[in-house]
Amino acid sequence: MRISIQDVTPTTEYAEIIGWVHEVRDLGGLAFFLIRDRTGFIQVTIPKKKAPEAVVEAAKSVSRESVVRIAGTVKGIEKAPGGRELVPDEFEIISSAASPLPLDVAEKVSAEMDTRIDSRFLDVRKPRVKAIFVIRSAAVHAINDFLFSRGFIHITTPKIVAAATEGGTELFPIAYFEKEAFLNQSPQLYKQMMMAAGFEKVFEIAPIFRAEEHNTVRHLNEATSLDVEVSFADHNDVMELLEDLIVTVYEYVAEHCKAELANLEVELAMPTKPFPRITYAEAIEIANRTVPEKLAFGDDLGTAAEKAIGEAMGQHYFIVDWPTEIKPYYAMPYPDTPELSKAFDMMHPRMELSSGAQRVHQHDLLVEQIRAKGLSPESFEFYLKAFEYGMPPHAGWGLGVERLIMTMLDLPNIREAVLFPRDRHRLTP
Repeated sequence: MRISIQDVTPTTEYAEIIGWVHEVRDLGGLAFFLIRDRTGFIQVTIPKKKAPEAVVEAAKSVSRESVVRIAGTVKGIEKAPGGRELVPDEFEIISSAASPLPLDVAEKVSAEMDTRIDSRFLDVRKPRVKAIFVIRSAAVHAINDFLFSRGFIHITTPKIVAAATEGGTELFPIAYFEKEAFLNQSPQLYKQMMMAAGFEKVFEIAPIFRAEEHNTVRHLNEATSLDVEVSFADHNDVMELLEDLIVTVYEYVAEHCKAELANLEVELAMPTKPFPRITYAEAIEIANRTVPEKLAFGDDLGTAAEKAIGEAMGQHYFIVDWPTEIKPYYAMPYPDTPELSKAFDMMHPRMELSSGAQRVHQHDLLVEQIRAKGLSPESFEFYLKAFEYGMPPHAGWGLGVERLIMTMLDLPNIREAVLFPRDRHRLTP
């Protein structure tokens, strides 16, 4: 009966494994194969003069990355991976791989990002690449556990919508029978409506779509967003929640992904609470110390400014008290200083990870702010209706999952953190 490679120990007497041929070395009288499955590697050694003829013939003809079934005796060998090797009496080629390979799975020859994505099914066979997605899976596991433990309800919201979530032109239009529709930028409107439904605490992990013509190492046009909304909470409450979540995810990955982190040669820079908070005005002041193009109050923070502020802060931090005019219409303004909003961005030293705010829950104020952004309240009728029938105060945020993984693992390109990236140039695979 087949067992996983990790379950073959130096004390195992006989084993049958199925995996991929990772490497081949032929030294004349001896042939060595490194066989890989999702759990690890094992060395297979074939002494050609002693091995069955069928084994020798199969070993001669097999190509790298072919799927093979091998059964035989296990021997303890200190120098072999895992301290054991398999000497086969059966060697079956289940599925042959074409040669040459589009890229080197053993990573002795590097490949460009485009080449890797073109053959992503091969790229993720690399142990280092697989480690990224094992860690991503663990991070999402930790997120779900954390939010369920805090009493959250998981929701699913539409990804085909009739109007923009936040206005603007960053939308992908699609043909929807006799109408025009759009791919959703965010679940914002729908998760707020669930506050009116009395759910109190909701979250969703799902795709979002932004038709932004970026071509950078940190932007995608289809990304994965963790979105959270909480009733009877303000911006401070949900910032504390976000802090707790980030620290929990890091701790979970550190505990459960030791082998993957070692494979990536990553030592996690563990975040500590509380994350420092600086105002938007302070952020502008910090940026202006070093950036050549000085920022004025009301300007958005570009890449150079984020980098300068991140270098000064040196850890996860919040930027709070943003100008109302540059935040979405649903961000709550301060009553005494309405030019400022109860909005925040949660930053890693490299980039923004999350954006959130206390939301406007009063119907008339929300209509006023929609109009102030040059938008039509009629376009948001389905959304505004929920605010007429007892909408509680609420706050929330959205967190980019790919950016979380990218910054956690210090990846050079956000495309490393998603299996099949979608950007302005790529629709396949």
